[in-house]
Amino acid sequence: MPRHPDRPSALAWQVFRASEAIRLGLVTAHKLRSSAWVNLRRDIYADSRLDLDHTLACRAASLQLPPGSALAGPSAALLYGVEHAAQFSDEVHVASPRTAGLRSQRGLRVHLTDLRPATPPSAATALLTPVPLPAPDPLPAPAPLSPDVRLSPHVPLSAHSSLPTRSPGAIGAAPSPAPDAIRTAPQPRDASRSTPQPRNVTGSTPQPRDTTRTGPQPWDTIRSAPPPRDAARTGPQTGQGVVDVADVAGVAGATGVAGAAGRPEDPTVAGAAPIAVAAAAWALPRTDPATAAWETAVWLEPLRAVGIVDSLLRKGLTNRDSLTAIGVRNADRPGGRRARWVFGLADPGAQSPPESELRVRLVLAGLPRPVARHPVRLASGLVLHPGLAWPEFRVAVEYDGNSQADAEQLHRDRWRLNQLVCAGWIVLHAPGRRLRHDFPALTREVHAALAARGWRR
Repeated sequence: MPRHPDRPSALAWQVFRASEAIRLGLVTAHKLRSSAWVNLRRDIYADSRLDLDHTLACRAASLQLPPGSALAGPSAALLYGVEHAAQFSDEVHVASPRTAGLRSQRGLRVHLTDLRPATPPSAATALLTPVPLPAPDPLPAPAPLSPDVRLSPHVPLSAHSSLPTRSPGAIGAAPSPAPDAIRTAPQPRDASRSTPQPRNVTGSTPQPRDTTRTGPQPWDTIRSAPPPRDAARTGPQTGQGVVDVADVAGVAGATGVAGAAGRPEDPTVAGAAPIAVAAAAWALPRTDPATAAWETAVWLEPLRAVGIVDSLLRKGLTNRDSLTAIGVRNADRPGGRRARWVFGLADPGAQSPPESELRVRLVLAGLPRPVARHPVRLASGLVLHPGLAWPEFRVAVEYDGNSQADAEQLHRDRWRLNQLVCAGWIVLHAPGRRLRHDFPALTREVHAALAARGWRR
């Protein structure tokens, strides 16, 4: 039978730094080469069960972000829910202060800017803190975490108490554990309040115990009883900052990482530094939607940029007033004129990136700008919304995408468009194949239909 990949539960479903995980003994360099892990960036690995999408690439890049940096442009748009904004193989776009020292590298496009991110993360990372190994003496209070730990890209462990109890439903994050659900480790017994009792193993006279010990020992228990749990697995000690690796994995699950429950079987190293794992998508630092739209319009080619801005408008993440304001505010910056031109082409009525591309290409070909999803009320009272329409000329163009493979959907679309034809509209079809391979001929057909209804260039 094939052997199941060996994954410590503290690293399950996580994105982490390999050097820190190796130093803590959670994994070895040899095990990192197994099918359980995937190498995303230098020294950054992830559970291979995670989807290889741009969100995963953003989580990996977040572990390299200096303070004040944020994911930007199409990467930020994707984190806001625009799924077509970027793919796994696309570069992660980052806006970073000029003084941060971050530079572009393979898979990471750094834009030096003075713009400050408008939406700092509520929790940039989860910290896994190793637990001291058991000792015969009472456990001393551990040293607190370094006070100079910054919020971005890492937050101190004490900040986990302020994590939101529920992440946005669109992200699918797991709920945060209730405060009273945190397990408290048993405290060592006070030697001054209890007298060790002698044990009788052979039935002879009991021998006195060594009173120098301050607490019960494993051999003091009855042989038939299960052995006591290792102190490294008993849970956090409230108020002292010592947290079980398994419990911290649960806190990481509250930031949107699922399946991290359980206890690691690998031992940890006493006194080691914390290990940082990447935050969930909703907690990653990113620029606000209007700024992300401006960056996308400046950095990407127009056909792709307009489709992303269309989606930001359609989802209500930004509006035309915000786009106008940021366009005016950055008018003197490089790309300011280009951004205003892209904003002028945007339309929240577009339902898909191909519809946005078709609309922009028709405008660039010299045709008048169509209206996306213009409502057309028929005499029967039925209201239809063709994909692209020129209401003054009663001409419409309908993009036929992959949904046309559904026979039932094809039947409904054809019936709807026939109603438009009966109402005196000219309806042209634009299959995806023609958009890619026969667009000049499609443009001539639309030009002829508009000219027949009185349009003149």
